[in-house]
Amino acid sequence: MPHLVIISSSVRRERKSHNVALYFQHYLEENNLASSEILDLKEYNFPIFQDTIKTLKNPSANVIDFANKIKSSDGIIIVTPEYNGSFPASLKNAIDLLYDEWHGKPISISTVSAGIFGGSQALVSLQFILWKIGAWTVTNMFPVPNVEKDFDEKGSALNKVATDKLAKVFIAELLACVEANKLALKS
Repeated sequence: MPHLVIISSSVRRERKSHNVALYFQHYLEENNLASSEILDLKEYNFPIFQDTIKTLKNPSANVIDFANKIKSSDGIIIVTPEYNGSFPASLKNAIDLLYDEWHGKPISISTVSAGIFGGSQALVSLQFILWKIGAWTVTNMFPVPNVEKDFDEKGSALNKVATDKLAKVFIAELLACVEANKLALKS
C-alpha cells in the first residue's frame, strides 16, 4: 500500500484549509487506498530558514523529521489556502528548506479559498515552483471554493457524495503517478 503525506500549509488560527487536509486523510483511510499522515506546518512551527537542509549546521529534530517524511513518502498532497493571490509563506519556507527530497516526487495540489475561485491564483504559482525544483506535479487539481460552506472542523465534507466523487478522480491520478514512479525507479 502506498504511503502519502498530506501537507497542511496554513499556520493561521482560523484556518479552514486544514479541514480539507483532514478530509483527504479520512478519504484515504475509508477507501483503503493508502496509508497517510498529515504534516501540519502549524505544528512544525519552522523559523524562516536562511539555508537549505544541506547547508544547515545543526538542523533541529523537527527539520530532520519533516525531510525524512517527505523523502520516504510515495506521494504528497499539498493542501494550501490562497492568501492575497498566492500561497502562504509557511509553505514556501518548507519547500525551500528541501530540494532533493522533492525531486521526482508525485505531488497533487488542493487549493482552498473563502471566495468563488478556489485558490486558482495560488495554484499557478505553486505549480511553477514545484516544477522548477523537479517535482512531478499531478495535473488533476482539487480546488475548494467557499471552503467554510463545504467542510466542517473535523474534516467531514458537508456534501459527501459530490466531494467524494471529485476526490476519487483526484486521488486516482496521484496513485497512478505513484505507481508509475515506482516502476520508473525500478528500471
